[in-house]
Amino acid sequence: MTLREIADVVSGTVHDGGDDVVVKAPAFVDSRKASAGGLFVALPGERVDGHDYVSAAMAGGAAAVLAQRPVGVPAVVVEDGASALGLLARHVIARRAALPGPGMTLIGITGSVGKTTTKDLIAHMLGGRGATVATPGNFNNEIGLPLTVSLIEDDTRFLILEMGARFIGDITYLTEIAPPLIGVVTNIGSAHLGDFGSYENTTKAKGELVEALPTDAEGGLAVLNADDARVLTMRPRTQAAVALSGLSQDADIRASDVALDSRGRAHFTLHTPEGSAPVQLLLTGEHQVANALAAAAVVRHVGLSIAEIAAGLSSATASSRGRLEITDRPDGVTIVNDAYNANPNSTRAALKALIAMASERRKIAVLGGMLGLGDQAEPEHRAIGALAGELGIDIVLTVDGFRVGEDAQWIADGFGTGDEARWIAEGAREAGAQVITTVDNAEARVLLDDLLRGGDVVLLKASQPTGLQPLGEQLAGQSEATGAAH
Repeated sequence: MTLREIADVVSGTVHDGGDDVVVKAPAFVDSRKASAGGLFVALPGERVDGHDYVSAAMAGGAAAVLAQRPVGVPAVVVEDGASALGLLARHVIARRAALPGPGMTLIGITGSVGKTTTKDLIAHMLGGRGATVATPGNFNNEIGLPLTVSLIEDDTRFLILEMGARFIGDITYLTEIAPPLIGVVTNIGSAHLGDFGSYENTTKAKGELVEALPTDAEGGLAVLNADDARVLTMRPRTQAAVALSGLSQDADIRASDVALDSRGRAHFTLHTPEGSAPVQLLLTGEHQVANALAAAAVVRHVGLSIAEIAAGLSSATASSRGRLEITDRPDGVTIVNDAYNANPNSTRAALKALIAMASERRKIAVLGGMLGLGDQAEPEHRAIGALAGELGIDIVLTVDGFRVGEDAQWIADGFGTGDEARWIAEGAREAGAQVITTVDNAEARVLLDDLLRGGDVVLLKASQPTGLQPLGEQLAGQSEATGAAH
């Protein structure tokens, strides 16, 4: 698109002689990840102003800028960059829909946990059916979703979008940008209580996805978790067809005979209206069964046979970093890095996966705070510590990663209190676990280097700002259990 065309779409004005400048690559907001011919979206923020990085973006190959003030290079200037980005994404989808030939199926996914794995499974299975674009990283909000949309091309057949929310109305806004044909709600948990204040509000917000779906006659499908009572309340809120997935006998797509192998990976019998087939997941944790069933319901609607679904689920590997990412070190230590993010549901699942895959080996859980739990923060963190003790985890090492540096801003912004690690430690001690406390990742690294020995299985789990994900990557990458470079 030329800048003049973009300006018309977003009701902006072209500055610095850019009318005929052509944008040929996706939009981006991080100047360090400039795409040649792309559109740099300069957004002002509380700590960083994207307008200060225009030169870096242009040096990286950007064709032009979407800005909120003239920046001295070809740009479309608008009043609100985020809103303009949404308008542009809506136009890109409409333009793709108007092309002759096969259309593009848009799939939206929301829920408290499991969105990313479900997305990855769907993308893996649909990739063989046509060009597929799926949400990268955590691009699931009013900025990330439009950036993902800008990745589609004329031949894109499937667009799979995670849809997150912090407020009621957020998902409605995202579905207006990218109207889904199929919507998946994985579950409703405590992950967003700090934002929404109650399970009822969380359910209301997440259910906006199914409300936005087209009717059954138009091909709309809502995939709902049959094992989650809150998700089931969404059924009357949609005019689309409904497919229930889960372990319940009432589920349309369900699993039976679920068991775990020595690596904590589930195998089960998949049941659909068309028949049954065995599935052996390569993903760790029994909780992955629910994600697999939701993904199966989606691709079945698109037209995959039960044999194709079973084969696809059985061949899918983890494709998003920091989510039960397993590394076997040469010294016999196994690192399980699940610290991309954390909430009570996902942390409980990770602890149980640690038990399943470690068996008689020594089990060490490196745990940090879970953000965004509001009034439930203290009881939820204490409960996680208690569960670690009750499961028989040998050592619980807590990392107090929210008190120092930039991470302290999370406390100031109200997402945490700074007491999360202490609550976990106290809960674990009361349950009889051996507990080691550390003040930051550097101290945790030193202690782990000295502590670990061959045969240990180490789980790292916390919300992203604690920095446990890079700590896990460091531990996985070192060649010896002790004496590694710090």
